[in-house]
Amino acid sequence: MGDIVNMLVTTSTPSSPTSAGHVLALLRAAGPLTRLELQERVGLSRVTLVERLDVLRSLGLVRQAGHRKSSGGRRAEVLEVNDTGRTALVADLGQSHATLAVVDLRGTVFAREDHRLPMRHSPREIVPVLLDAGRKLLRRTERADTLCAMALSVPGQIDHERGVTVAPPTMPDWNGAPLREPFAAALGVPVLLENDANALALGDFCALGRPDVTLVGVKVGTGIGAGVVISGRVHRGKSGSAGEIGHMRIEGSQQQCSCGRRGCVAASASGQALTRDLQPLGVRTVADVVRLVDEGRSDAIRATEKAGRLVGAVVATMVSIVDPTYVRVGGAVGVLPPFLEGLRRTVEANAHASALRNLDIGPSQLGENGAFVGLAGLVADEMLSPATVDAMVAGR
Repeated sequence: MGDIVNMLVTTSTPSSPTSAGHVLALLRAAGPLTRLELQERVGLSRVTLVERLDVLRSLGLVRQAGHRKSSGGRRAEVLEVNDTGRTALVADLGQSHATLAVVDLRGTVFAREDHRLPMRHSPREIVPVLLDAGRKLLRRTERADTLCAMALSVPGQIDHERGVTVAPPTMPDWNGAPLREPFAAALGVPVLLENDANALALGDFCALGRPDVTLVGVKVGTGIGAGVVISGRVHRGKSGSAGEIGHMRIEGSQQQCSCGRRGCVAASASGQALTRDLQPLGVRTVADVVRLVDEGRSDAIRATEKAGRLVGAVVATMVSIVDPTYVRVGGAVGVLPPFLEGLRRTVEANAHASALRNLDIGPSQLGENGAFVGLAGLVADEMLSPATVDAMVAGR
């Protein structure tokens, strides 16, 4: 693990704006490009640019993407970033599930595996299970040799400096649990951590082609969370709690929440809350809620639509403050049509008129792979950053 992990720790020194890492960053942002187009943008001599590109090719970071049409003479080679040659192991961990996948840095899913978890679980039980399953997936896909990082999404706040979870209300046994260290030690690669709603929001942002816009992602599954992506950067806030909308209070509500307080949005509108409220219909899990809505059961549809309105009231405030271009809603409950319709109507009725202008509200377009695409994007942003790439070049 040593050199690669240290690379991420020691890349705080700014690299040259004409370094190989910056050439790759420009190609990633504006590519595919010809050498001449790259040269004009970077401002390097032809000889120096060729040297930079040769190094990047030798590291497997740049590849040919074809040729430009010629108006007479030799066709120009077109270059692009090779974001499919490296592999990440990604995992989405929740209160009742753990899902792993093997992906490339573009977010292509080569294999995935779902695990149902007991409602109360601890790192001591689950980390060995995830490691064993991850190794098996890497062997099955024959991509272990190209593994460059692991990324893990979890509910609640994350202390990114220490690599631990901080008080996830739905997973109390994970409070303060070290996540980066055990995975990095076992796999020998850097480990990145992200809040689950942030990962989903980043996934939808990547699916849109990484435009220069602001996107709010809302995840409603067992719990409720949101993420904000501004021009490709996840906004986490000073404490990592940005987007923790599930534990904002509803005025007048005294419903007990799993966090210990009363009146939280999650206590009345989450998948866990719907499971509780629909127990008379035989509901025991969030999957049962989804099934009843799909079957057209009126009680389940009404309860889900009401939950959407409650979450929509909070999202309306977010929209007025953040002024996004897109709102994307995901999670097992969030994508249900009654929930989404209730949320949409409430946002449109309550958000500031200017913020509503040209606002695009819709379901996540990535289905069950949303978090994986976001985590792959997180790995790509880290492993293909100018500082990391320049450290790789220096360590050749």
